[in-house]
Amino acid sequence: MLLKAQIFITGFIILLIIAIAVAAPYIAPFEYDDTDFSNTLSSPNKVNLMGTDQEGRDLLSRVIYGSRVSISVALGTALIALVVGTIYGAISGYIGGKVDELMMRVVDIFYSLPDLLLIVLVTLVIGRGVLGIVLALGFTAWMRVARIVRGNVLQIKGVDYVQSARSLGASPFRIVGLHIIPNILSPLIITITFAVPYAILAESTLSFLGLGIAPPESSWGTLASTGWQGIRTFPHLIVFPSLAIFITAFSFNLFGEGLRDMLDPQRTRR
Repeated sequence: MLLKAQIFITGFIILLIIAIAVAAPYIAPFEYDDTDFSNTLSSPNKVNLMGTDQEGRDLLSRVIYGSRVSISVALGTALIALVVGTIYGAISGYIGGKVDELMMRVVDIFYSLPDLLLIVLVTLVIGRGVLGIVLALGFTAWMRVARIVRGNVLQIKGVDYVQSARSLGASPFRIVGLHIIPNILSPLIITITFAVPYAILAESTLSFLGLGIAPPESSWGTLASTGWQGIRTFPHLIVFPSLAIFITAFSFNLFGEGLRDMLDPQRTRR
């Protein structure tokens, strides 16, 4: 019962956050770049519920608009990790032998490189826009998915129904696509739910360090980075973006843990 409640509550929060990101132009009280230099750095009040920044821009509106960038980066990263990791891991696990060994050594090489180094190199080539950050984070997130898919494919490809399909002349693409991938969806879904908070935190960290989203676009990470400079005198500038990051990442983590426990009978019995 508690497990279902955990999944339901966190799922509702996630859907609400995504809905806010999609409807940002319609629900934000102001435009994200509306300035009012007569109302700079004001504390939360009835008009500006989260206060204003150093240029008099409404912080609530900027947090709402920032959700579009942060959620887009997170979901885009998860999608790239899912597609690339699934294809790579499925090929490696199904073919096996020397090919599998070589492909896994490539993954090991990527794993040995610092994520920050890979991300910086990709953003230098592509740019610090949303697309560049998504590709950079996806470039580091697919390896975990590939390993999980590869391990599951190695287990499943020897079962009777896969061997029967192979003996009937089914092509490798058909076997993997129709008989193997559908049977490993549970671990894939769980892995992706954990990839989303990873991407949110990674993007926020990059933006905080000045390596993430470039102005005039803003994300929760860039807002928190700006707010850090006035944390003692104007704490609202960093508190509200940080809360948005925390609530979103925490909800996805709890949602993923709930799914994992629900889909794993052994965990449920324990």
